[in-house]
Amino acid sequence: MITNVPRVVIVGGGFGGIAVAKALRNTPAVVTLIDRNNHHVFQPLLYQVATSVLSPAQIGSPIRGILRNQQNTTVILGDVNGVDQEQKCVVVNKDDRHEDRVPYDYLILATGVRHSYFGHDGFARFAPGLKTLADAVAIRNKILQAFERAESENDPKLIPELMTFVLVGAGPTGVEMASAIATLVRSTLRSEFRHIDPMSARIVLVDIAGRVLGTFSERLSDKARQRLERLGIEVRLGQGVDYIDEDGVIIGNERIASKTVIWTAGVTSSPAGKWLNVVTDRAGRVRVENNLAVPGRSEIFVIGDTASLDQDGKPLPGVAQVATQQGRYVGRLIHRRLVGKSAPQPFRYFDKGNMAVVGKGFAILESGKLQLSGFLAWLVWAGVHLEFLAQRSLRVSVFVQWVWTYLTGARGARLIVKHHVPPLTEHEPRVQSESVAASAGQLNLTK
Repeated sequence: MITNVPRVVIVGGGFGGIAVAKALRNTPAVVTLIDRNNHHVFQPLLYQVATSVLSPAQIGSPIRGILRNQQNTTVILGDVNGVDQEQKCVVVNKDDRHEDRVPYDYLILATGVRHSYFGHDGFARFAPGLKTLADAVAIRNKILQAFERAESENDPKLIPELMTFVLVGAGPTGVEMASAIATLVRSTLRSEFRHIDPMSARIVLVDIAGRVLGTFSERLSDKARQRLERLGIEVRLGQGVDYIDEDGVIIGNERIASKTVIWTAGVTSSPAGKWLNVVTDRAGRVRVENNLAVPGRSEIFVIGDTASLDQDGKPLPGVAQVATQQGRYVGRLIHRRLVGKSAPQPFRYFDKGNMAVVGKGFAILESGKLQLSGFLAWLVWAGVHLEFLAQRSLRVSVFVQWVWTYLTGARGARLIVKHHVPPLTEHEPRVQSESVAASAGQLNLTK
């Protein structure tokens, strides 16, 4: 076994982690990528899975499939629980069975973010967020079940709360989700029910900020809001959510009865900063140097949503573009070190612009001084998103599905998929309790 080959460990198979691995494909190193999931997810399109436009397989790719041609790269399915900087290894839990330690010479943490409920973690039980494929499928189930329950509900007073959808957070995810639900109702569900009118569904988008899509210019933000309102969405700005439970939300002094509340607001960083015991910003992101290394640790890099780096006096945004460019940079930097070349210039993010889709055939786009809205911006949005899908087959599949859905309104992924646990038989509890007693040496064999 060759022991003098440098070992590069990447934690996280998102945009940043995959970009690092690809950049190291011709590097004389043993590369190990660790992720708790076996797939890479194109997160910008998660809302389309949640609203039945696409299936999970159309935006998710097996990590092994993406890196199958890289002979120097190994993929490990596991959950990283910490970093031992003295021993230079990461602590990995594999399938909850045992703990393993993976040694490294270079470590890249690209661990992303989690939902943040701003100190109200109890809201999570009633207002799921959207960060993984499992989240998207769960929300899809929740939305579709709301209409199914309303169709069979005998009490007409309960139907409105079943058909009220509240989205908390008017950033890109909230705006895209709200408009996608409205489009689902208008183009697909409107003629499929007999006892309810799906068009009577109430969609409420709430944010404490003064406008939607606050990272865009005020002009484009206003256009997005106007589009949302034309789709029949109630936009409630300047109001925070005070309470969420199984019966709805409280905004100010008003209760909105709803069985479907979706959290599309804030995020918080992964525990990478705690693993490293280093300085973080208020969101828990690790402060990094201009080459994305951790201060005082030239062999450890933090990228993507987990990293905090200012450029031109402003922190870089937590978007896929930033993570991808940082991943390529770190991969190139490590490669140059290992082949004896000089280090590249400090990292600098090239902003290609922001985009958000607001319903069928409408998007907004801002890149430098260029501002677009409407169908042309939507075409650009579609082209860019297709280009960044991980595999060519997915680009073809998603393109065909988008064209079909645009022309017909049909959505093939409109499935309620739940895990059903078989009920216990009348004998099973007794057998189970006897097994437990036997294992403790307490089984009574007398009759």
